Amino acid sequence: MRFIIVILLNGAFVYITSALLTGVEVKNFWMAILVGLVLGVINATIKPVITVLTLPFTIITFGLFLLVINAAMVMLTNAIVPGFAVAGWWSALFFSIIMSLLNLIVADLKRKPQ
Repeated sequence: MRFIIVILLNGAFVYITSALLTGVEVKNFWMAILVGLVLGVINATIKPVITVLTLPFTIITFGLFLLVINAAMVMLTNAIVPGFAVAGWWSALFFSIIMSLLNLIVADLKRKPQ
């Protein structure tokens, strides 16, 4: 049940963020849920590998390179999901920052019970 709530929240966050940014468009709410799901899968599978491979850059830039990795994951999602359009690199960067802030706000819901 918690997994479904997290997916719906991510979809709502994608929809809200696309309404806030002019360079990001989502076809409808169902596409936003799909974007949230695909972005979650990418962040769980591909992002850790890329983060480890780029660890020297991340250390040199004091962690700011992680913003570039997040934007790249958004651009990859853009390439996979047909109803999701990101205008460019800066739009992907701002999208990832806003999504991270929204996810930080509701991080307690995503935490597993102990």
